[in-house]
Amino acid sequence: MKKIVATDRGPKAIGPYSQAVVSNGFAFVSGQIALDPATNQMIEGDIAAQTERVIENLKGILEACGASLGQVVKTTVFLKDMGEFARMNEVYGRYFSENPPARATVEAARLPRDVRVEIECVAAVP
Repeated sequence: MKKIVATDRGPKAIGPYSQAVVSNGFAFVSGQIALDPATNQMIEGDIAAQTERVIENLKGILEACGASLGQVVKTTVFLKDMGEFARMNEVYGRYFSENPPARATVEAARLPRDVRVEIECVAAVP
């Protein structure tokens, strides 16, 4: 059984996918980019600003799933340029300072809308 989650607390899906799916006690959140959920427009800013917007989007979607950032067990971070890893990681670390989730970080040749960062996650749902 699965529950599809759609919320105004994250950007609307820009393709044939769900913002998140809850199944078997886990929330699977689709990759988020730096879209402002209020306007569905890209935010201005560098990798730090984009990372903050992305994690805030994840946070809003997770809360709609009945979870929180503290329950994230795995993230995958896609970077346009691995040279920006340290700046992304600094922002990421502020959100996941205690008991951080497992993580994979990869450089991708191209991301949706040519963003600098995209992050997806899996969280336990109580």
